Amino acid sequence: MKQALLIIDVQNDYFKGGKMELYLPTEALKIIQRLEAYFIEQKLPIIYIQHVNYQKGAEFFEANTQGVKLHPNLKIKDNSFVVEKQFPNSFFKTELSNLLNENHIEQLVITGMMTHMCVDSTTRAAAELGLHPLLITDTTATRDLIFNGKKVNAESIQTAYLSALTKFPTVMTASDYLNSTQK
Repeated sequence: MKQALLIIDVQNDYFKGGKMELYLPTEALKIIQRLEAYFIEQKLPIIYIQHVNYQKGAEFFEANTQGVKLHPNLKIKDNSFVVEKQFPNSFFKTELSNLLNENHIEQLVITGMMTHMCVDSTTRAAAELGLHPLLITDTTATRDLIFNGKKVNAESIQTAYLSALTKFPTVMTASDYLNSTQK
């Protein structure tokens, strides 16, 4: 089954000094880089999803700002793909499905940010499209949320969303994934 690595919204605004800093994004990025190295070594496709908001004064990911750019520590190569999106679901009103079909991709290895929004909606859509998603848990990041005046910390958000997603994709750590490829 031909795989592609999908890296969702690993953009400057989610890191220190960005407009929407997440909880432990640098740690997730370091593990994403390990997966990038593996996919580059195996000559398998890597697809970077970049969320762009064209509304002037957008809360984050505003077009033509430093914050909207993909993180500089990603290893974007000439044979990589960058897909721009404007909605949480990376398939919605994008060329992602066509790109996967053209490259005969049957399975997505999903990483990225934010767990409770774009990672969640993209993973569910991938499952619905029959792409046998593998969600790599330690390559995702989220943030604290407020509901009914109560703060829900990022660790609880992360645990809740990842546990809910176990019903759709295969869910594993990067180490488990990389160890499974050695067999």
